[in-house]
Amino acid sequence: MTGTALPQPADLFALSTDRIRRAAADLWPDEPLTLGDHVPSVTGYVRRVGVGGRDLFAKDSVLGLSLVSVLHGLAGDRDRVRATQAAYATSPASLLAREAAQLRTLDAAGVRVGHCAGYASGVLFTEPVTGPTLADLITKEPARTLDLLTAAVTGLEGLQHPRVVCQVDAAPIPERSIDGTFRRKFNGVSGRIYIGRLGLDRLDERTCQGVAAVVGTVVARLLKLRLAPPIGPTVIVYGDLKPEHVLFPDGPGEAPVFIDPGLARGPAHHDVAKLVSRAFLMLIAAPPVDAPASAVVDGIAAFVADQTRALRGTLRGRWLRRLLVTWLMDTVNILSTYLTAPTELPLPEHAQTVFDQAEALCPVLDQVSAQLVAATDPYAAWQLALRAVTKAAAR
Repeated sequence: MTGTALPQPADLFALSTDRIRRAAADLWPDEPLTLGDHVPSVTGYVRRVGVGGRDLFAKDSVLGLSLVSVLHGLAGDRDRVRATQAAYATSPASLLAREAAQLRTLDAAGVRVGHCAGYASGVLFTEPVTGPTLADLITKEPARTLDLLTAAVTGLEGLQHPRVVCQVDAAPIPERSIDGTFRRKFNGVSGRIYIGRLGLDRLDERTCQGVAAVVGTVVARLLKLRLAPPIGPTVIVYGDLKPEHVLFPDGPGEAPVFIDPGLARGPAHHDVAKLVSRAFLMLIAAPPVDAPASAVVDGIAAFVADQTRALRGTLRGRWLRRLLVTWLMDTVNILSTYLTAPTELPLPEHAQTVFDQAEALCPVLDQVSAQLVAATDPYAAWQLALRAVTKAAAR
């Protein structure tokens, strides 16, 4: 291969594995390291490891970017990535250095998180959290959707602890902002080229063309929308509050444990929007077997109603509008990441279900974004969104 060759998954994984070995040796020089299974992810390289008989997860980030972006050449060719990563991994400002600090701070502030076992040379080691995820429980017990989502946000009340605020203001992780990610992906000519690649390696030609057309239309609408200023001051948000990042090791009636933080300042609706976005996506891709999809949708609707109960009049309408726009941005972000991933990159198990239901998801994105551009009353737009998701999932 020449020096101008794009990075390949095997290249990145080999470099990450080497960094994991070296980091473990730095942290635990007298303990043997056992390499376990690779855990598929689009954001970084994750691997199960054993250190002196202790089971851990080892995570390596390539330049703080998603693996899909790196493989498409966003960070340069193979040799450039190798050279810049060597410096990045040792920087105290690297993504995983900040994540390690956030995990330790959250733990000290009383927020239940996966324990940081160690950090060195750009590699983060964490202890595994056992038990079902929020996604698992909603699928298994749809009638508990409201209670489970409420438990997730209640478990994060400690985010506004002064110690957490101080640490986040010093070293935030803004890379996981939904709005920022959306605008980076779909900015100008590069964004149009990106949309043109959607599904090329993953979908049949007809489906590929249809999905690209709808996503292109939705992106254009979202870029035209301008979110109103935040309602009240910005707060510390978790940043990557996906259902699979919320686990219930002690059962669904007990406090959850959180993994993979991306703390930063943001609008108060951000974490709720992320939860709603991924819960809707999960529902459309894999609806519950023994209950109607409406059971989950009704729980999400009740959860959102609870989150807006203290708001009145136009403030509540503005909050709902922001929720809808942020939900659409996040869904387009992850859908486009999955659909542009090279076939050689192992993806999470649920990604295949998203591919399979891309055509069912597109009408939802189209209908709701059209209502927002038309300045439909936010309450009416939210009700339409709930109906559209229910229809898409009830197939």
